[in-house]
Amino acid sequence: MRAQTVSPAEGWRWLATGFAIFRRNPPILSLLVVIYWLTVIFLNVLPVIGAIAASLVIPGLSVGLMQAARNIERGQEVGIQTLYGGLRENTRTLLALGALYLAVTLGILGLSTIIDGGDLLRYMLASGRAERAVVEDADFALPALFVLVMLVPVLMAWWFAPVLAAWHRLPLGKALFFSFVACWMNWRAFLAYGAAMLLLAGLAPAVLVGLLALLLPGVAGFISSLLIVFMVLVMGPVVFASFYASYRDIFGISEIV
Repeated sequence: MRAQTVSPAEGWRWLATGFAIFRRNPPILSLLVVIYWLTVIFLNVLPVIGAIAASLVIPGLSVGLMQAARNIERGQEVGIQTLYGGLRENTRTLLALGALYLAVTLGILGLSTIIDGGDLLRYMLASGRAERAVVEDADFALPALFVLVMLVPVLMAWWFAPVLAAWHRLPLGKALFFSFVACWMNWRAFLAYGAAMLLLAGLAPAVLVGLLALLLPGVAGFISSLLIVFMVLVMGPVVFASFYASYRDIFGISEIV
Protein backbone atom coordinates (compact mmCIF):
# COMPACT_ATOMS: atom_id res chain seq x y z
CA MET A 1 0.00 0.00 0.00
CA ARG A 2 1.65 3.22 -1.17
CA ALA A 3 0.12 6.67 -1.47
CA GLN A 4 1.44 9.22 -3.94
CA THR A 5 1.87 12.94 -3.42
CA VAL A 6 0.02 14.89 -6.09
CA SER A 7 0.24 18.57 -6.99
CA PRO A 8 -2.15 21.07 -5.36
CA ALA A 9 -3.77 21.63 -8.75
CA GLU A 10 -5.05 18.06 -8.67
CA GLY A 11 -7.47 19.10 -5.93
CA TRP A 12 -9.25 21.35 -8.42
CA ARG A 13 -9.16 18.65 -11.07
CA TRP A 14 -10.90 16.08 -8.84
CA LEU A 15 -14.18 17.95 -9.22
CA ALA A 16 -13.63 18.22 -12.98
CA THR A 17 -12.96 14.48 -13.12
CA GLY A 18 -16.08 13.88 -11.05
CA PHE A 19 -18.12 15.84 -13.57
CA ALA A 20 -16.51 13.97 -16.48
CA ILE A 21 -17.52 10.66 -14.88
CA PHE A 22 -21.02 11.96 -14.12
CA ARG A 23 -21.73 13.08 -17.68
CA ARG A 24 -20.94 9.59 -18.99
CA ASN A 25 -24.05 8.27 -17.26
CA PRO A 26 -26.01 11.04 -15.47
CA PRO A 27 -29.27 9.08 -14.89
CA ILE A 28 -27.79 6.08 -13.07
CA LEU A 29 -25.33 8.07 -10.95
CA SER A 30 -28.04 10.54 -9.93
CA LEU A 31 -30.39 7.66 -9.15
CA LEU A 32 -27.81 5.96 -6.94
CA VAL A 33 -27.14 9.17 -5.00
CA VAL A 34 -30.88 9.69 -4.46
CA ILE A 35 -31.25 6.09 -3.23
CA TYR A 36 -28.24 6.60 -0.97
CA TRP A 37 -29.81 9.64 0.68
CA LEU A 38 -33.25 8.04 0.89
CA THR A 39 -31.71 5.02 2.61
CA VAL A 40 -29.94 7.22 5.17
CA ILE A 41 -33.04 9.37 5.73
CA PHE A 42 -35.30 6.34 6.11
CA LEU A 43 -33.01 4.79 8.71
CA ASN A 44 -32.77 8.05 10.64
CA VAL A 45 -36.54 8.16 10.96
CA LEU A 46 -36.32 5.28 13.42
CA PRO A 47 -35.67 6.55 16.97
CA VAL A 48 -32.09 6.07 18.24
CA ILE A 49 -31.47 2.74 16.54
CA GLY A 50 -32.06 4.33 13.15
CA ALA A 51 -29.22 6.82 13.59
CA ILE A 52 -26.93 4.00 14.70
CA ALA A 53 -27.94 1.82 11.73
CA ALA A 54 -27.39 4.73 9.31
CA SER A 55 -23.90 5.32 10.71
CA LEU A 56 -23.06 1.64 10.33
CA VAL A 57 -24.09 1.39 6.66
CA ILE A 58 -22.75 4.73 5.39
CA PRO A 59 -19.17 3.45 4.83
CA GLY A 60 -20.47 0.51 2.77
CA LEU A 61 -22.83 2.72 0.78
CA SER A 62 -20.03 5.19 0.07
CA VAL A 63 -17.94 2.31 -1.27
CA GLY A 64 -20.88 1.40 -3.50
CA LEU A 65 -20.98 4.92 -4.95
CA MET A 66 -17.23 4.86 -5.56
CA GLN A 67 -17.61 1.47 -7.23
CA ALA A 68 -20.30 2.97 -9.46
CA ALA A 69 -17.95 5.82 -10.42
CA ARG A 70 -15.15 3.35 -11.18
CA ASN A 71 -17.47 1.14 -13.27
CA ILE A 72 -18.73 4.14 -15.24
CA GLU A 73 -15.18 5.27 -15.91
CA ARG A 74 -14.27 1.79 -17.13
CA GLY A 75 -17.44 1.40 -19.20
CA GLN A 76 -18.72 -1.44 -17.03
CA GLU A 77 -22.27 -2.20 -15.91
CA VAL A 78 -23.78 -0.17 -13.08
CA GLY A 79 -27.07 -0.80 -11.30
CA ILE A 80 -28.80 -0.39 -7.98
CA GLN A 81 -27.04 -3.54 -6.83
CA THR A 82 -23.73 -1.67 -7.23
CA LEU A 83 -24.69 0.71 -4.42
CA TYR A 84 -25.55 -2.02 -1.95
CA GLY A 85 -22.78 -4.30 -3.19
CA GLY A 86 -20.27 -2.22 -1.27
CA LEU A 87 -21.78 -3.56 1.96
CA ARG A 88 -20.55 -7.06 1.09
CA GLU A 89 -16.86 -6.10 0.82
CA ASN A 90 -15.04 -6.64 4.13
CA THR A 91 -18.35 -6.05 5.87
CA ARG A 92 -17.11 -6.36 9.44
CA THR A 93 -14.49 -3.65 8.98
CA LEU A 94 -16.92 -1.33 7.21
CA LEU A 95 -19.44 -1.68 10.03
CA ALA A 96 -16.67 -1.06 12.55
CA LEU A 97 -15.68 2.11 10.69
CA GLY A 98 -19.24 3.39 10.88
CA ALA A 99 -19.57 2.56 14.57
CA LEU A 100 -16.20 4.11 15.45
CA TYR A 101 -16.94 7.28 13.46
CA LEU A 102 -20.22 7.70 15.33
CA ALA A 103 -18.50 7.16 18.69
CA VAL A 104 -15.68 9.61 17.90
CA THR A 105 -18.10 12.26 16.62
CA LEU A 106 -20.25 11.96 19.72
CA GLY A 107 -17.09 12.12 21.83
CA ILE A 108 -16.05 15.38 20.16
CA LEU A 109 -19.53 16.81 20.64
CA GLY A 110 -19.29 15.70 24.26
CA LEU A 111 -16.02 17.60 24.68
CA SER A 112 -17.71 20.71 23.27
CA THR A 113 -19.91 20.76 26.39
CA ILE A 114 -16.90 22.11 28.27
CA ILE A 115 -17.22 25.27 26.18
CA ASP A 116 -20.99 25.84 25.97
CA GLY A 117 -22.45 23.68 28.72
CA GLY A 118 -23.92 21.22 26.22
CA ASP A 119 -26.07 23.57 24.11
CA LEU A 120 -24.60 22.42 20.77
CA LEU A 121 -24.87 18.75 21.74
CA ARG A 122 -28.50 19.15 22.80
CA TYR A 123 -29.27 20.98 19.56
CA MET A 124 -27.61 18.29 17.44
CA LEU A 125 -29.41 15.47 19.26
CA ALA A 126 -32.81 17.19 19.35
CA SER A 127 -35.43 15.22 17.43
CA GLY A 128 -37.94 18.00 16.80
CA ARG A 129 -38.37 21.76 16.40
CA ALA A 130 -39.74 22.17 19.90
CA GLU A 131 -36.63 20.64 21.43
CA ARG A 132 -34.33 22.67 19.23
CA ALA A 133 -36.17 25.90 20.03
CA VAL A 134 -35.02 25.55 23.63
CA VAL A 135 -31.39 26.13 22.68
CA GLU A 136 -31.61 27.80 19.26
CA ASP A 137 -30.73 31.23 20.71
CA ALA A 138 -27.45 29.96 22.14
CA ASP A 139 -24.13 31.11 20.67
CA PHE A 140 -22.79 28.13 18.74
CA ALA A 141 -19.84 29.89 17.09
CA LEU A 142 -17.07 28.84 19.49
CA PRO A 143 -18.21 25.24 20.13
CA ALA A 144 -18.87 24.77 16.40
CA LEU A 145 -15.35 25.97 15.59
CA PHE A 146 -13.95 23.60 18.23
CA VAL A 147 -15.88 20.66 16.74
CA LEU A 148 -14.76 21.59 13.21
CA VAL A 149 -11.08 21.71 14.19
CA MET A 150 -11.33 18.41 16.07
CA LEU A 151 -13.07 16.74 13.13
CA VAL A 152 -10.34 17.57 10.61
CA PRO A 153 -7.98 14.72 11.63
CA VAL A 154 -11.01 12.44 11.99
CA LEU A 155 -12.08 13.15 8.41
CA MET A 156 -8.51 12.60 7.23
CA ALA A 157 -8.48 9.15 8.85
CA TRP A 158 -11.88 8.22 7.41
CA TRP A 159 -11.58 9.78 3.92
CA PHE A 160 -10.11 6.72 2.21
CA ALA A 161 -10.66 4.18 4.99
CA PRO A 162 -13.88 2.59 3.61
CA VAL A 163 -12.47 2.01 0.14
CA LEU A 164 -9.13 0.81 1.53
CA ALA A 165 -11.00 -1.66 3.72
CA ALA A 166 -13.28 -2.83 0.90
CA TRP A 167 -10.96 -2.88 -2.12
CA HIS A 168 -7.64 -3.58 -0.41
CA ARG A 169 -8.97 -5.73 2.45
CA LEU A 170 -7.14 -3.67 5.05
CA PRO A 171 -8.12 -4.14 8.71
CA LEU A 172 -9.60 -1.25 10.65
CA GLY A 173 -6.40 0.21 12.08
CA LYS A 174 -4.42 0.05 8.84
CA ALA A 175 -7.28 1.53 6.78
CA LEU A 176 -7.50 4.51 9.12
CA PHE A 177 -3.71 4.90 9.28
CA PHE A 178 -3.09 4.83 5.53
CA SER A 179 -6.02 7.17 4.91
CA PHE A 180 -4.66 9.70 7.40
CA VAL A 181 -1.13 9.50 5.99
CA ALA A 182 -2.39 9.86 2.40
CA CYS A 183 -4.39 12.96 3.32
CA TRP A 184 -1.47 14.42 5.31
CA MET A 185 0.88 13.89 2.36
CA ASN A 186 -1.59 15.69 0.08
CA TRP A 187 -2.90 18.41 2.37
CA ARG A 188 -2.25 21.08 -0.27
CA ALA A 189 -4.32 19.22 -2.84
CA PHE A 190 -7.11 18.73 -0.32
CA LEU A 191 -6.98 22.42 0.58
CA ALA A 192 -7.44 23.26 -3.10
CA TYR A 193 -10.21 20.66 -3.31
CA GLY A 194 -12.00 22.22 -0.35
CA ALA A 195 -11.72 25.66 -1.93
CA ALA A 196 -13.14 24.33 -5.20
CA MET A 197 -16.02 22.69 -3.33
CA LEU A 198 -16.75 25.90 -1.43
CA LEU A 199 -16.69 27.94 -4.62
CA LEU A 200 -18.66 25.65 -6.94
CA ALA A 201 -21.06 24.00 -4.51
CA GLY A 202 -21.44 26.83 -2.02
CA LEU A 203 -20.68 30.39 -3.05
CA ALA A 204 -21.58 30.18 -6.75
CA PRO A 205 -25.11 28.75 -6.22
CA ALA A 206 -25.75 31.21 -3.35
CA VAL A 207 -24.70 34.20 -5.47
CA LEU A 208 -26.74 32.95 -8.43
CA VAL A 209 -29.87 32.50 -6.32
CA GLY A 210 -29.37 35.90 -4.71
CA LEU A 211 -29.07 37.65 -8.07
CA LEU A 212 -32.09 35.87 -9.54
CA ALA A 213 -34.11 36.65 -6.41
CA LEU A 214 -33.30 40.35 -6.84
CA LEU A 215 -34.10 40.34 -10.54
CA LEU A 216 -37.13 38.03 -10.30
CA PRO A 217 -38.45 38.28 -6.74
CA GLY A 218 -41.75 36.65 -7.63
CA VAL A 219 -40.13 33.31 -8.41
CA ALA A 220 -37.57 33.18 -5.62
CA GLY A 221 -39.15 30.08 -4.07
CA PHE A 222 -39.23 28.29 -7.42
CA ILE A 223 -35.58 29.16 -8.04
CA SER A 224 -34.62 27.79 -4.63
CA SER A 225 -36.45 24.55 -5.40
CA LEU A 226 -34.61 24.23 -8.70
CA LEU A 227 -31.32 24.77 -6.90
CA ILE A 228 -32.09 21.96 -4.46
CA VAL A 229 -32.89 19.64 -7.36
CA PHE A 230 -29.67 20.66 -9.08
CA MET A 231 -27.61 20.04 -5.94
CA VAL A 232 -29.12 16.58 -5.44
CA LEU A 233 -29.15 15.38 -9.04
CA VAL A 234 -25.97 17.00 -10.38
CA MET A 235 -23.63 18.30 -7.68
CA GLY A 236 -24.22 15.32 -5.40
CA PRO A 237 -23.14 12.73 -7.99
CA VAL A 238 -20.23 14.94 -9.10
CA VAL A 239 -18.95 15.24 -5.54
CA PHE A 240 -19.20 11.50 -4.88
CA ALA A 241 -17.41 10.80 -8.17
CA SER A 242 -14.71 13.27 -7.15
CA PHE A 243 -14.12 11.17 -4.00
CA TYR A 244 -13.21 8.31 -6.32
CA ALA A 245 -11.01 10.64 -8.40
CA SER A 246 -9.00 11.56 -5.30
CA TYR A 247 -8.52 7.87 -4.44
CA ARG A 248 -7.55 7.02 -8.01
CA ASP A 249 -4.89 9.72 -8.26
CA ILE A 250 -3.35 9.28 -4.81
CA PHE A 251 -3.22 5.50 -4.81
CA GLY A 252 -1.95 5.22 -8.35
CA ILE A 253 -4.87 3.85 -10.37
CA SER A 254 -4.09 4.66 -13.98
CA GLU A 255 -7.47 5.10 -15.67
CA ILE A 256 -7.80 8.46 -17.39
CA VAL A 257 -11.21 10.05 -17.95
